[in-house]
Amino acid sequence: MSTVASRIFISTPQRDALQTWVAIVELLTQASNGGAKTELRSVDGIVASIIAEQALKDAAIVVTCDGPRTRIYCLYDDDAIDGSDAKEDVLNFDPLKGDWRVSLPCPKDDLEWVQDALKKHSSRITARDMTTAVSDEDGANATKSQALVFDPKGFLGS
Repeated sequence: MSTVASRIFISTPQRDALQTWVAIVELLTQASNGGAKTELRSVDGIVASIIAEQALKDAAIVVTCDGPRTRIYCLYDDDAIDGSDAKEDVLNFDPLKGDWRVSLPCPKDDLEWVQDALKKHSSRITARDMTTAVSDEDGANATKSQALVFDPKGFLGS
């Protein structure tokens, strides 16, 4: 299994849901401007609605790339006000290196519309039922492995 880094962001009521997402995007893009930041910010309203539903309290945003996996949670209510469990420090690697993907946890009742809305903006940013874990097979590695097709004729030199 690959290395996993976790971060925990203060959310409502200390930050509104959109401010929380913007802070997460800043962490993921390491405050640089570019295509990844534009793509992540293109789904601001959609992700803010997920954060506002407190989907990130017990389920994580999972970011996969050509390096370590990143899990992002949020603190809400009294935990957000206290803030002692927050961990928003900079990552010591690029969480969007290479073929990156972002999997968002989503309440089951909202999943269909969130998935449809995300498809209009990005193929890298997807939503899953918040009760479903992201396995090692999900993300960029699964996409690469599914593209591999064994050709017995080519292998045997026929």
